[in-house]
Amino acid sequence: MSKQLHFCIHGAGGLGSLIGGFLARGGHKVTLIARKPHVEAIRSDGLHVEGVRAQFVQKDNLFAVETPDEVEGDIDYYILLTKAKGSDQALSDAQILVGRTACALTMQNGVNKERKLQAAFGKDKVIGGSIMDGATLLGPGKTLNHMAVPITAYFGELEGGESDRTRAIADALDQAGMGSRSTPDIVHVHWEKLVQVGGASGWSASTLGGITKLDFVDGIAVTEGAEQYVLLVKDLIAIYRALGYEPQNFFAPVSRLIEIDQESFEEAVKGVLELGSRFKPENRPVRTSMHDDLVAGRRMEVDEVLGPLADAAKRLNVDAPTFLSAFRVLKTLNAYL
Repeated sequence: MSKQLHFCIHGAGGLGSLIGGFLARGGHKVTLIARKPHVEAIRSDGLHVEGVRAQFVQKDNLFAVETPDEVEGDIDYYILLTKAKGSDQALSDAQILVGRTACALTMQNGVNKERKLQAAFGKDKVIGGSIMDGATLLGPGKTLNHMAVPITAYFGELEGGESDRTRAIADALDQAGMGSRSTPDIVHVHWEKLVQVGGASGWSASTLGGITKLDFVDGIAVTEGAEQYVLLVKDLIAIYRALGYEPQNFFAPVSRLIEIDQESFEEAVKGVLELGSRFKPENRPVRTSMHDDLVAGRRMEVDEVLGPLADAAKRLNVDAPTFLSAFRVLKTLNAYL
């Protein structure tokens, strides 16, 4: 490690805690802003990380606070990881950090998610970031990393290109054990992640939400479930291509967008059925955050994740019946959450 950086992660739930734990283990200073029970547990017993990448307890280099005004020192990277609905309040609270922050980013789902961050921190301080790892809190002070891919995070300048600051954060996370890269086209990554997350979320929440114990792997273990998933993803790829992009499988092997695009329907269904075998039983349940929200009775991020894709389908006159049907179902459910 060439230089110790200070990362401040605002909204440190399962994923934020996972990222912070790895960065702290890699020798960087990390401040997690989280809820009181989580903060108290970390201060008392450290952060317990379990899952597919590693198992460890992190105490060194890791600080946990409840509010931004408790954060000490200059910040190299401020990372917003609240739910989208919590962004406004979080950024309002974070105004006290703006003058001490060199660079800010959000790794929330969605496109155009950086606009609020630019308004809060200034356009020049904001870069783009995207991550695919799945993590959830098992309880205060404990996070489970239930899904990971070899290259899980990308960083880039929003106007295009790379820079020292996009390479520095990518190198820090990569060296800490979470594969990461700096990229010249982060907006392309944002859209592909939206297709990937939109496919998994839109399918799982609309298909499996009626039985709370089911997870993603249960759904793709059934042929008809895998067929529904493939149809929905093919719809999203059509929208993606109409926007001017080609699938790259940035988050391989989980994404399989290139394969689903190129394979026949039957071949794609077979590949999805086989995907479930990669998830180990001890790392279940595997759910998207949207599916988790539905099971918990919380408002889902339907507008933030699926809305831009639905808007693009209508604007570009793309035939996407399976996806739009799932979108309508989830919008209906959201009206009562």
